[in-house]
Amino acid sequence: MTNFQRLHTLVLPIIFLCLFPLRIASSPTAEAEALVKWKNSLTPPLPPSLNSWSLTNLTNLCFWDAIVCDNTSTTVLEINLSGANITGTITVLDFASLPNLTQLNLNANNFEGSIPPAIANLSKLTLLDLGNNLFEDALPKELGQLRELRYLSLYNNNLNGTIPYQLMNLPKVWYMDLGSNYFITPLHWSQYSCMPSLTRLALHLNPTLTGQFPSFVLECHNLTYLDISQNGWNGTIPESLYSNLGKLEFLNLTNNGFGGKLSPNLSLLSNLKELRIGNNLFTGPVPTEIGLISRLQILELNNISAHGKIPSSLGQLRELWHLDLSINSFNSTVPSELGLCRNLSFLSLAVNHLTGPLPMSLANLTKISELGLSDNSFSGELSATLLSNWTQLISLQVQNNNFTGKIPPEIGLLKRINYLFLYNNTFSGSIPVEIGNLKEMVKLDLSQNQFSGPIPSTLWDLTNVQVINLFFNELSGIIHADIGNFTSLEIFDVNSNNLYGELPATIAQLTALRNFSVFSNNFSGRIPREFGKGNPSLTDVYLSNNSFYGELPIDLCSGGQLTVLAVNNNSFSGPLPKSLRNCSPLVRVRLDNNQLSGNITDAFGVLPNLVLISLSTNQLVGELSPEWGGCANLTSMDMGNNKLSGKIPSALSKLSQLGYLNLHSNEFTGSIPPEIGNLSRLFRLNLSSNHLSGEIPKSYGRLAKLNFLDLSNNNFGGSIPKEIGDCDGLLSLNLSHNSLYGEIPEELGNLFSLQIMLDISSNSLSGALPQNLEKLIALEILNVSHNQLSGTIPRSFSSMLSLQSVDFSYNKLSGSIPTGRVFETATAEAYAGNSGLCGEIEGLTCPKSLSTDKSGGVNKKVLLGVIIPVCVLIGIISVGAILRRRHIIKHADEESKSNEKSDQPISVVWGRDEKFTFSDLVKATNDFNDKYCIGKGGFGSVYRAQLLTGQVVAVKRLNISDSDDIPPMNRLSFLNEIEALTGVRHRNIIKLYGFCSCRGQMFLVYEYIDRGSLAKVLYGEEGQLELRWAKRLKIVQGIAHAISYLHTDCSPQIVHRDVTLNNILLDSDLEPRLADFGTAKLLSSDTSTWTSVAGSYGYMAPELAQTMRVTEKCDVYSFGVVVMEILMGKHPGELLGTLSSNKYLSSTEEAQVLLKDVLDQRLPPPTGQLAEAVVFTMTIALACIRESPESRPIMRAVAQELSATTQPYLSQPFSLITMNKLRGFQK
Repeated sequence: MTNFQRLHTLVLPIIFLCLFPLRIASSPTAEAEALVKWKNSLTPPLPPSLNSWSLTNLTNLCFWDAIVCDNTSTTVLEINLSGANITGTITVLDFASLPNLTQLNLNANNFEGSIPPAIANLSKLTLLDLGNNLFEDALPKELGQLRELRYLSLYNNNLNGTIPYQLMNLPKVWYMDLGSNYFITPLHWSQYSCMPSLTRLALHLNPTLTGQFPSFVLECHNLTYLDISQNGWNGTIPESLYSNLGKLEFLNLTNNGFGGKLSPNLSLLSNLKELRIGNNLFTGPVPTEIGLISRLQILELNNISAHGKIPSSLGQLRELWHLDLSINSFNSTVPSELGLCRNLSFLSLAVNHLTGPLPMSLANLTKISELGLSDNSFSGELSATLLSNWTQLISLQVQNNNFTGKIPPEIGLLKRINYLFLYNNTFSGSIPVEIGNLKEMVKLDLSQNQFSGPIPSTLWDLTNVQVINLFFNELSGIIHADIGNFTSLEIFDVNSNNLYGELPATIAQLTALRNFSVFSNNFSGRIPREFGKGNPSLTDVYLSNNSFYGELPIDLCSGGQLTVLAVNNNSFSGPLPKSLRNCSPLVRVRLDNNQLSGNITDAFGVLPNLVLISLSTNQLVGELSPEWGGCANLTSMDMGNNKLSGKIPSALSKLSQLGYLNLHSNEFTGSIPPEIGNLSRLFRLNLSSNHLSGEIPKSYGRLAKLNFLDLSNNNFGGSIPKEIGDCDGLLSLNLSHNSLYGEIPEELGNLFSLQIMLDISSNSLSGALPQNLEKLIALEILNVSHNQLSGTIPRSFSSMLSLQSVDFSYNKLSGSIPTGRVFETATAEAYAGNSGLCGEIEGLTCPKSLSTDKSGGVNKKVLLGVIIPVCVLIGIISVGAILRRRHIIKHADEESKSNEKSDQPISVVWGRDEKFTFSDLVKATNDFNDKYCIGKGGFGSVYRAQLLTGQVVAVKRLNISDSDDIPPMNRLSFLNEIEALTGVRHRNIIKLYGFCSCRGQMFLVYEYIDRGSLAKVLYGEEGQLELRWAKRLKIVQGIAHAISYLHTDCSPQIVHRDVTLNNILLDSDLEPRLADFGTAKLLSSDTSTWTSVAGSYGYMAPELAQTMRVTEKCDVYSFGVVVMEILMGKHPGELLGTLSSNKYLSSTEEAQVLLKDVLDQRLPPPTGQLAEAVVFTMTIALACIRESPESRPIMRAVAQELSATTQPYLSQPFSLITMNKLRGFQK
């Protein structure tokens, strides 16, 4: 060996040994520097745990917080910053400087931005947890290079795009959670394979994952946990799932669109402990084989459209502790075998069609803590044996059923209970004193039953209670002073009982109180002075319909939270509370029908949230302040029947939402502001019985939505503005008792909607009666008396077939009166004071020369004088109609040509199970040819469309276009509402298949019902032949359940808004189906809950004329009218006004109207049990049409009552029952 070779051999190892410690020392430095650089990029403030991350502390890297090094303390293995509340990104982190990192846990922070592809440099990573952050954008495909990864969680971020298929190549991953993001479905799942080690997979809460069941999952044979819930999956569950995934212990498919029948092969998943498949679109019964999955502990089958019987095989699931079968259509009794599931602690059977009494075997469920049986048709009593064994109950909910009898004293054994809901049944007797043992009670609801007697004194011992609802019962007695013990009480509602006495002063001690409702009782006395002052959270106060007197508490709104104050129909006196002036949260104020006095000029300030104010029928004085113009949300203002004076401020014109303005019967003077004509939403304007003067402003002609205008009993002068004829929505016009002069403008004949009255009597009007008034074909009352009108009464008035009353008296009219029922049956007083009038009325005669020729026939000249002009007029109209039709056809052809290439829908919302397209509808109706049109209504035309599949649907083409005429609501909101309506499922409600916007028009597609409307059947021959009493009662029950479903079971609640006979269809079995639900809301003038015209005249609730606010109680009123119409065979008409008003009780003449005389005379009177049912049904109808919305029942209660198996016993013969007696009838 040469010297050089020896030297080389000696030097190289020395150099290597010198360099080796330098390599070890530099690695921690590089890691530390990378971590500090990342830390410095984060958004301050930083958590204290990062204080140790510093360049001055490099030598202690392995002692930094959140850092774990290897055993030699030379390299970083783990970073755990979970829950540190850090904000920033991870793009600055140099992953290449951390080559030995095995765990990176950043869970529960605020990291944002993209996940960088450089993360693939962490080649030794076994755990990556980036869950519960704000990461966004697509996942980098480079994640597929982390071949050592075992645990991957990206849960709850904002990640999107498709999941990289490269991710599925990770051989060692056993846990993968990609839930709660925005991943989308790839074009083909075939590119994806399953990780061989994967046992836990979560893809839930990705609403943009849609389509069929992801096929790659079926290859994951080792899965024990699978969660793909709350996505957009649809179709059926593949049968291979049951054979391939036999190791599954947890399966969650809830909140998707899976359909089809549940497979009996579910039982192959024999290792399942948790099965959650609720909120899907499955059909058919639950397979009995489900009882073979013996290890099941949690079973959720809620809201899957299951029907038939509850499988008795469920009793084999002895380990089951959670069972949810709610919101289905099970229509059996509860199987006794369910009592074998002795470990059950949660059981929900709510919202089904279950019947019968509860089986006594349920007493075996001694561990039950939450029991939900609500919204069924259970009957019988709550057994003392059952309650005695359910002592672990925390929640018992049996509301909305048909339970009867008394509550057993054993209720006092439920000492752990927090929630006790027994409302809307027919429980009776007294509330047991043992209820005072339930010291843990939080919410108690016994409302809408028949409980009687006093509120037990022990109830006041429930010091933890937050909600007490006892309303709509027959309770009597007083409210005890011990109510002050309820330090946690938030809601106290005892309305509509027979309670009496004074309110105890201790109610002012309820510091948590929010809602206090005692209306419609027999309370009296004064309200405690401190009430409100000691209740800082008070939001709703209802004291209406009692006999309270004295002054209102001055500090009612001292807490500044009050939103509703309703004290109407009492005897309150004195001034208005000062605290109301600046009570800005106020939304509704009803002080009407009291004896309040004082000056209101400065009583109210600007209340920005106020929607309704009613001060009518008091003794208030003062002037209207201009500050009212600042109440920007005010829709209803009623100050009528007081002693208010001064001028009406023009500032009221700033109330752009105002729909109802009533200032009648006051002492206002001066002219009325023309700016009122700017109130485009004004629905009713009543300024009658004041001292107003000047001319009626022409600007009032701009009030396009005005339905009621009453300016009577004032000192208005000048002529009637012809512009009033532009108010084409007017139903009633009263200008009587003024000093108006000049001729009646012929433009009044353009008020085609005028229906209730046209009263221009007691003025100084002159000239002839305009023949144009003949066009008011819906008018019922016409009064032009006490004027100076001349000429004849136009014979064409005989075509006004709706007229019920006319008065032409005390004018200078002459000639013959027109023919027609109302003109010939009117008394002579209607024509008195017109010396030149003649006709076939007692007291009026016509000279023969004017009326007949010598042969006794009609004068030929008169005939020619009438016939010739009429014929000419008819000819002109016919020619015009033909020309117009040609123009329309030509225009339609042109439009069709321009649109023939644009049948593609602009907006589409179909129900999940609908398989047809808009093109199918066009073909089925020959492009909506008139020969397929089966009806026209207020919302549009309806077409019958038979699809190629044989399915028949009804297509409604709406009377608005796709864009220009759509109400000013957010389009997305409109489509969301349609989508919600397609989810409505009830046997008595027409199914809405979907919505389509195309070619500038909008279409709704419904289920087709062959018999047509109830109005058509009732008023046709079928009304007598097929609609016998039993069938009519059955129809009433179906309608009640349909409306109840919309009000109670739909979320959000749906108010129908137009319940009429025309919107109730009958199928081949005469089963009722409610139609047009929700359509009125969709086509209303805005997105709020009220509109100027909500419903059909004759069915609209009276409060709409004041508040214009549509609530579910408006549907209740309409339902009452419909029921009366069904029983009477005709619309109740004027009977509604007398029956709904309290004045009816004091009318001795009308009080003797017999029920038998009101019922449909085409049918023989009902007898026996049928008579009892008819009496009770009419009683329910009268309760529904009560004038006060608060006093009407809710539809859930109505439906339950009408479906009761027993009807009340008649205390007197059917033939002697009067309508007045039914108003006070109690079941």
